[in-house]
Amino acid sequence: MTLAETRPADAPPDPATRPIIAVDGPAAAGKGTLARRLATELGVPYLDTGLLYRAVGRRVLDSGADPADPAAAEAVARALTAEDLVRPGLRAPDTDGAASRVAAMPAVRALLLDFQRNFGRDHGAVLDGRDIGTVVFPAAPVKLYVTASAEARAHRRWLERQSRGESVALEAVAAEMAARDARDAGRDAAPMKPAEDAVLLDTTTLDAEAAFAAAMAVVRAKLNLG
Repeated sequence: MTLAETRPADAPPDPATRPIIAVDGPAAAGKGTLARRLATELGVPYLDTGLLYRAVGRRVLDSGADPADPAAAEAVARALTAEDLVRPGLRAPDTDGAASRVAAMPAVRALLLDFQRNFGRDHGAVLDGRDIGTVVFPAAPVKLYVTASAEARAHRRWLERQSRGESVALEAVAAEMAARDARDAGRDAAPMKPAEDAVLLDTTTLDAEAAFAAAMAVVRAKLNLG
């Protein structure tokens, strides 16, 4: 079964027993690390929704097609399988750009939307992405928008790439991220923006422990966990 063939029920999750935590924000703000830890703490599944778009972008690139070609991207999204989510190169720099381009396509987003909703419906989940609180689960009881200054995010991504042995200038990383931010925020289909009821969490000056403590405080308050 492909991801596109997975169909969810229309009923929203029960926030008391199957909480949905929406964690949105730009790249390198720390939302992935935070979302994974929240999922572990709450005992619910975790989904990096950006990985779906990375997988589509990677498969398009590997096929020799152009990620800006809607027909090629839609065909890949329709045939995407769970195995594609662990294929090599999903964190490569060229995948970043490809993912941003395919994510701007309404048809691709529609094909992947059902999978995201189905993932969280049965057992609850922490999902991180760019439109979880605005499109995927607009009724989520907890919505966080995790951000940081452009300088801090570029420096974090630069360090990450250095740790993988890549030789790249900080200025080049900053330029790539600025271009991606502009595409993600300016696209017609589900632009990246905070949900109106999202709690803003700026991690510019926070370490992982402080960010987690701040996020858990929000979760406890929203879910009445005490």
